[in-house]
Amino acid sequence: PRHKCGNQKSCSQNYFAFKIISGAANVVGPSICFDGTVLMSSVKNNIGRGLNIALVNGTSGQLLKADTFDMYSG
Repeated sequence: PRHKCGNQKSCSQNYFAFKIISGAANVVGPSICFDGTVLMSSVKNNIGRGLNIALVNGTSGQLLKADTFDMYSG
């Protein structure tokens, strides 16, 4: 069976499924999936070099903000 975000098991009730992939250099980009919805990925064109962060409401699961912080260029 398929589980949210491609996880191996389903989460218990009142918990959210998530998966964070850091990427690999310029070959595979990072991605953030939360409760079955991809929040950030190269396909959505909203990722960047450095830290990719998604702020999510812990009660509703709603995405509040997604942004990147380039730690290389300062």
